[in-house]
Order: sequence, then C-alpha cells, then structure tokens
Amino acid sequence: MATTFAYRVRDQQGKLVEGTIEGDSQNAVVGRLREMGLMPLDISEQTAGLGQTEIRLPWANKAKGKDVAVMSRQFATMINSGLSLLRALTILSEQTDSKPLKDALGAARADVEKGQSLSAALQKHPKVFNRLYISMVRAGETSGSLDRSLLRLAETLEKEVALRQKIKSAMTYPIAVFGLVVLIVSAMLLFVVPMFEELYADLGGTLPLPTRALIALSGAMTKFWFLWMPALGGAIFGFGKWKASERGSEMWDVVKLRIPIFGSLVHKTALSRFSRTLSTLMRSGVPILAALEIVRETVNNHVLATAIRDVGASVQQGTALAKPLENHKVFPPMVVQMMQVGEETGALDEMLEKIAEFYDQEVDAAVESLTSLIEPILVAVMGATVGGMVVALYMPMFNIINLIK
Repeated sequence: MATTFAYRVRDQQGKLVEGTIEGDSQNAVVGRLREMGLMPLDISEQTAGLGQTEIRLPWANKAKGKDVAVMSRQFATMINSGLSLLRALTILSEQTDSKPLKDALGAARADVEKGQSLSAALQKHPKVFNRLYISMVRAGETSGSLDRSLLRLAETLEKEVALRQKIKSAMTYPIAVFGLVVLIVSAMLLFVVPMFEELYADLGGTLPLPTRALIALSGAMTKFWFLWMPALGGAIFGFGKWKASERGSEMWDVVKLRIPIFGSLVHKTALSRFSRTLSTLMRSGVPILAALEIVRETVNNHVLATAIRDVGASVQQGTALAKPLENHKVFPPMVVQMMQVGEETGALDEMLEKIAEFYDQEVDAAVESLTSLIEPILVAVMGATVGGMVVALYMPMFNIINLIK
C-alpha cells in the first residue's frame, strides 16, 4: 500500500520546493525525486488527517560542536578559494551527516538567496549557531574577512570540543564504577540476601546487628518497591527541574565550584572558556561591550556570568577592563594581572589567548591527577561496600553451631 510522504527539495535552479508524493518507502521516494532532477533535503511520512508522523526528540535539533567546527573550517576554505556563498552553502548542506546542521544550512541558503545576509540567515537557527557564532560571522561580513572569522570560529570550537572531551574522559571512569557498584548492591539486596534470610529464619537465634540491618534493607526494597521507586524517580525528576530553573541553575553552579577536587576542574574550565571566547571576539573586531555580553551568555557558569556582567557595567562607565575583575574572587590574581599587562601593551587579545592556553594545560594536569587519585579510591569504596555486605551475610556462619543448638 502506497504511503504519502512530504518532501523538501531543490530544483535544478537551486530553488526550494515543497510538496507531497506517494511511494512504497522513503528510499523509493528519494529515487523518484532524483530521477525528476530534484535534490532531496527532507522526506517525512504523512498519515491522512494527522499530518506528519515524523518524531523529533528535544535534543534532535541541536548540532554537535564537532560537526559545526568541521563545517566552519570547510566553509572558510571554500570562501577563501573564491566559491560563491550560495555554492558553498549548497555543498556544505549536501555533505554534512548532521541532520540539524543540514536543515539549518539548507534554510540559510534559501534566505541568502532571497537577499538576507549570512549572519541574519544563520541567526534563525539558535540551536545550531549560538550568539558567538552569529557575532563573529557578522563581524567577518562587515570587515570583508569572513573566511578568517570562520577559521577562528573553527579553531575556537575545536578547542572547546577537545576541552569537553577531556572533562568527559575524567568523569567516565567514576560514573562507570559507581554504576557497577549500584548494580551489584541492588542485585545482592534483591536476590542474594532474601536467600540467606530464609536460611537464618529456619535456624532461629539472634542475628548480628549488621546482618539484621542488611536483611531489613533488603526487605524494604523488595516489599515496598512501589514506594521507593516512584520516590527515587520523583527525586531525580525534581532535581532535573530544579537545576533547569534559573534559581536552581545559579545555585548548582555555585555548588559545582565548591565541590572538593572537581570544583577546581570546573573553575579552570570556565576560565579557559572565558579567555578564549573573549580573545576570539576581540580579534574579530567585535566591540568590547558586545563581546562581554556574548561571553556572559556563552561562559556556561552563572558565577562567572554575574562577574562579567558587573565588569561590563564598569567598562560602560569608562573603567579599564581588568580593574573591576579584582572585585570578584572567581578571577584569580594571575588572570587580572595578565589582562592589565595586555591592556597596557595593547595586546589584550594575545594575552587572553595565553591565559586560555595556560588553563588548558591546567585542565590536562587536573584530569590526569584526578584519574590517578579517583581510581584507587573507587576501587576501595567498591571493595568496602561489596565486601561489607558479604561479611554481614556470613557473620552468623561463624556462630552457626550456637544457632543450631
């Protein structure tokens, strides 16, 4: 039975065309459209009276930083080689594997073809291109150096992706070990402990306190699962909603900076992002007040964002950039002094880049030390947890003769 599909295609003149067509499968529809000389952009199934049945998850419209970085470097190369903007956008939208990025580039090409600027066209897709990206593209358009702006964007995004990857690599092992501990403990409480409970019940006698506590915990998990499972799910959901709220997000950022060991890593990462982003914007010719506003939105930490907002207010009144940083403890003295030197020598962008490189190295060292420190701690915790449960279960065995009597 033929199914109706909605499609978006480009004709031979490059114009965007939308419509519906019937076919046995999505691949068959793509083949028919190509035979008609059309370039398929998006194909989705429709059901009569219900519209499109395509399901989009909340995160499905957000492109990965790595994909945007690769696209930006390719874009810069094409512009530098003399390709027209429309031709470059067409090639980029065809070759990228990221659907959100493909859709955004295709729509941007259509808008540019209608006479809009590239920055205005990209601005319509905030989930793919953030304000930093738009501002640098606009600065490149204004100065006639779009290729250089795109190249700086690619370098900034690549370093940002590398930094995030380092953080993920540091967190992967602890999370995996913690998950393994939870899995083992849950399995023992749900399946192993009840077997020992029946055995000890037949023997009679008074069990040691650790054994009784373990059996009680197992009983609570097996008998009252309908209470603790919804409570646990509700707690996780509530924490997520609280963290997503403005007030909760601010409080969580404060907590993250104060967590032992991990707080230092979060702080250094935020300082690296602040320095690199501000340096990139200044090198691209973005005015300092606009640059500070963009950095405040992209730094991804409310504590740092609040400090940047206060600095921007001081700069607007004529104060030097580095001076008001002294009033905020989130900026170490080294950062303040290096920025002061940068302002005095007229090379603030270069000094900010050096600060970013310094904190990148600090993050590398912190990740290595964190990994070497956490590994033995987690092994010890896992051994103590599982071993403690085993000892608690077998403690009555040491007195088994008295229990039998």
